[in-house]
Amino acid sequence: MADAAVQFLLDNLKQLLLYRGHLILNSTGQLESLENDLRFFKAFLEDSTKKRKRDDEALRELVRQIRDLVYEAEDTIDACVALEASESKLKNLLRKAFNNPAANLPKIANDFDKIGKKITSIYDSNDFIDFASADTDGGASEDNKIPMEKKDPLIRQENIVGFEDEADTIIKYLTEESEELDVITIIGMPGLGKTTLAGKIIRDQRIQYEFPTRIWVYVSQEFRKRDVFLSILSHFMKITDEIRRKNDQEIVELLVENLERGKFLIVMDDVWTAVAWKELQDAFPKANNMGKILITSRNEEVAWQANRDREPHKLRSLTPDESWLLLRLEVFGKPEYPPELEVLGKLIVKQCGFLPLAIVVIGGTLVKKALAGDMSARKNAWEKVSERVSKYLNEDPDERMKKIISLSYNKLPYNVRPCFLYLGMFPEDFEIPVKRLTLMWIAEGFIQQKPGISLEGTAQDYLEDLIKRNLVMVDKVSPDGKIKTCRIHDMLRDFCKNEAGNTRENFFQEMKMPTGATFEPSIPEVKNFRRLCIHSNVVSFISAKPSGPRVRSFLCLSKEEITLLPENISTIPVAFKLLRVLEGKSFKFTKFPSDLTNLIHLRYLVLSSNFKVLPDSISKLWNIQTLIVDTTSRALDIKADIWKMIQLRHLKINASTSLLKTSKTNGGEKLQTFGTISPQSCTEDFFDRVRGLKKLGIRGQIDTLLDVKGLEKLDNLDKLKLMNDPFPFPPSERKLSQLPQPYKFPQKLRSLTLSATFLDWSHMATLGKLDTLEVLKLKDNAFVGRSWEAADGGFRHLEFLHVERTDLVVWVASGHHFPRLRCLVLRNCEWLGEIPIGLADSLQKLDLKRVSKSASCSARKIEETIKLKQGAEVSKRNQFKLCIAPGDE
Repeated sequence: MADAAVQFLLDNLKQLLLYRGHLILNSTGQLESLENDLRFFKAFLEDSTKKRKRDDEALRELVRQIRDLVYEAEDTIDACVALEASESKLKNLLRKAFNNPAANLPKIANDFDKIGKKITSIYDSNDFIDFASADTDGGASEDNKIPMEKKDPLIRQENIVGFEDEADTIIKYLTEESEELDVITIIGMPGLGKTTLAGKIIRDQRIQYEFPTRIWVYVSQEFRKRDVFLSILSHFMKITDEIRRKNDQEIVELLVENLERGKFLIVMDDVWTAVAWKELQDAFPKANNMGKILITSRNEEVAWQANRDREPHKLRSLTPDESWLLLRLEVFGKPEYPPELEVLGKLIVKQCGFLPLAIVVIGGTLVKKALAGDMSARKNAWEKVSERVSKYLNEDPDERMKKIISLSYNKLPYNVRPCFLYLGMFPEDFEIPVKRLTLMWIAEGFIQQKPGISLEGTAQDYLEDLIKRNLVMVDKVSPDGKIKTCRIHDMLRDFCKNEAGNTRENFFQEMKMPTGATFEPSIPEVKNFRRLCIHSNVVSFISAKPSGPRVRSFLCLSKEEITLLPENISTIPVAFKLLRVLEGKSFKFTKFPSDLTNLIHLRYLVLSSNFKVLPDSISKLWNIQTLIVDTTSRALDIKADIWKMIQLRHLKINASTSLLKTSKTNGGEKLQTFGTISPQSCTEDFFDRVRGLKKLGIRGQIDTLLDVKGLEKLDNLDKLKLMNDPFPFPPSERKLSQLPQPYKFPQKLRSLTLSATFLDWSHMATLGKLDTLEVLKLKDNAFVGRSWEAADGGFRHLEFLHVERTDLVVWVASGHHFPRLRCLVLRNCEWLGEIPIGLADSLQKLDLKRVSKSASCSARKIEETIKLKQGAEVSKRNQFKLCIAPGDE
């Protein structure tokens, strides 16, 4: 990842010379010379990625030397800056820790000069060849580009090929009567499609009809049984702090109480060992013969441990015809294909061993070649892929899969590779929030600015490229079609970890304690690592007082909440003085970690506690781009002048935030996200400062906001949340009497959420006049009253409507009132008599939970009406979906 390191240091030097030149005044000349060298290195690395001979070990070694030298330069410069920026009482401590970093600059300059001479000699010797015609991957120069045109996000439809007979067999097992709790196990090698088959089964209409309660839980190799139990229990009740305080046995008893009667199906995905099942089985009451558990596992022993009376179901491989169909769907998006590619396609799937994951990954490498160029060029590209895969034909299936992934990885654009490897830092089977992932990529320096595109937009493009190549799976999608969360297959995650941890890359390292006694790698080895992640045994790690002078990123995504005792609060800032990314949501700080503000190189920071105040010292984090604070407090005061934090792009706080009043400081130009701010801080001056905001959340007594001017000035605002929280008064006593006139809303507003505003339904006509509104969420009695008669001429572009907790009884509306409504979500609308049948004109999805039986019946009528209208010709992708929660049917 040398190229990413070079670009980051270039950007860092530019920021230093522009904004903090006084901290490096004595070294300005050296840094300008260093900047010139870095630009030369960057050009060389781009050329070497595109044109050098793939097996040239000497060039690979040179690339590694460049990376290590750039890392050393970055560490030295950042240590100098940290030293000069520190308060006098800290200077001696830091000077001792960093060992007088400024003295290292001349040596670095000399080493840069030596590397530069090596590069010059390579150019002079013509050691590059032009891969425009000779590239064995079909043209690296093309693959190293991300399309500049902005398209709608690509949400891949899961192509489930084959398994119909397998699904029918499992469904027969699940629907037959048994004398006690029945456990069925699907076993098979990694990548064979066990999870895909289980997903197909749980979505089957026969299963949905048979089992009102259907629960999916990921187990994976590293799990805590407590987390598994709480995950299942969350389907029956809200997991409160009181429940979390219960011990394991009490949680098991609570779970048994909810499972010992009634029909249920629990899918336990990826159970690794028989021991794991033995730890979990006590929570499932054997006496309930209406309950079913479906397990997926790689290990046959798990199946026999779970049910000695039933043989495990061994998942078969795809047939050659099924495999060829899967490849066509992945590459072309449909069964139809150019006949000229049939022979090559069938050869490729055979070389993949008819393994679905291998076919999907290879399909991802062929997508860009599916329609590009003439048939001769396409056949040439397929032939080269076939030649590569054929080398792996006689390998062990696991090794073959790793090499196929490597083939796909090597075809990634060079600037997307670090983004892909970074996914390995998240825990196994982790639901990765896309917004946080892309902001981490930006903080790491993986995303470079492109003309006319924001950093966030480029990061989204990179993610969509990985999705198109089938290296990332879409998990959840937001109402406006954007990807909310994603996942990565276990084998792909293992590849990322292995590639990132090898000595050539030294990209990141995961700390683990497999034996329960010592960490692997050992604690002293932490000093060698660049990025670090740990997801279990975190308290032991922190208590060991690690030291990582080179660590720039520290991710802790443990499933358990970790309360840092007073003696450990300073461990992280003391151990990792040059930290750039800290994902610490799992940590619960008992007080604000004051030492944290000495980490002036932080760009991404997540904190969690019961904070009521952010001190003025937080403004020392002048590099910070993303600051996320998760607090149990209702309100939070920021004593710092946030406008001094000139790089700040995203400020996300779940409490009602009050800002320090300032009059002279400039700043806020880069701010894109602010949530949530108190109405009292929403002054005209605030709105003037944040003209570039795209997302804004306001929480507090919302009626005080009505007379404030400035909201309409936010020309770029895309998403707005208004949460009425007039504590200590209940929201119903400080309800909104009216809404601002339509012209007072931001002119590009696409998504609006209202919560606890207690408006009368007649005010919906105001929202209907917002011409750009596509998503509307009405939560916690945002609107109240027994009847709502939709007004004509409104909501011309509304596609998603969410209504939650209301006393609405009668809703009168026709299709022309909501001409583009695609999705309607109703939650806790127990009094609503029926859903207007006229909405059937445009609806594609209807999602109900805790509604009346009559409302559910009307939803069934809407489903019947739509299916009759659509007929048999409608594509599977556009079929109407009705989701009714257990108990509402």
